[in-house]
Amino acid sequence: RIHHLGFKPTSNHNTNKIPMAKYKLEYIWLDGYQPVPNLRGKTQVKEFASFPKLEELPMWGFDGSSTRQAEGRSSDCMLKPVAVFPDSTKQNGALVMCEVMMPDGKTPHPSNTRAGIPDDANAWFGFEQEYFLYQDGRPLGFPEGGYPAPQGPYYTGVGYKNVGDLARQIVEEHLDQCLDAGINHEGINAEVAKGQWEFQIFGKGSKNCADQVWVARYILMRL
Repeated sequence: RIHHLGFKPTSNHNTNKIPMAKYKLEYIWLDGYQPVPNLRGKTQVKEFASFPKLEELPMWGFDGSSTRQAEGRSSDCMLKPVAVFPDSTKQNGALVMCEVMMPDGKTPHPSNTRAGIPDDANAWFGFEQEYFLYQDGRPLGFPEGGYPAPQGPYYTGVGYKNVGDLARQIVEEHLDQCLDAGINHEGINAEVAKGQWEFQIFGKGSKNCADQVWVARYILMRL
């Protein structure tokens, strides 16, 4: 008679483990330049089981001496994530809007104007962003010498003669990338001058809407 010894198979502890993916997190913030701050950004890679939630994103340090936010002898500043958007231009990409904090990670940096904004979560805000596209040191479509024809055909213009082709590609791609990110981009139009364009952002809550505007500007500048 053969007796079965009753060996039990060893358990696999990884059977129910959630697979992790590496996400490219682009941390974006406003520097200390005056009168208008510049956008800054740097990327770190972190593993998450799915697209990261805001509360899962860590604070991150940077050298404030190069952004007019600290002195060289004591240059540490901290980035506090305040909003996160998917980045459709990258595999597992995320755009992370941040506030700048002092080294303790709790005190807002003097350049951090967002921290002091009265935030009415039930108020709606709309922003128009007008800008020029430039090429070779002059607005896109301007002749090498002198000026283009007077205003009139450019505002809400259609066709190569009025708005060109490169500009149209840029503004349409910007619109798509903003919508992919979940930004409440409301629309685009060519403006009064040659090479001038506009887009609109509409959002609920002052900080929420402002975050969307700055990330939309970041996307446009990167594009």
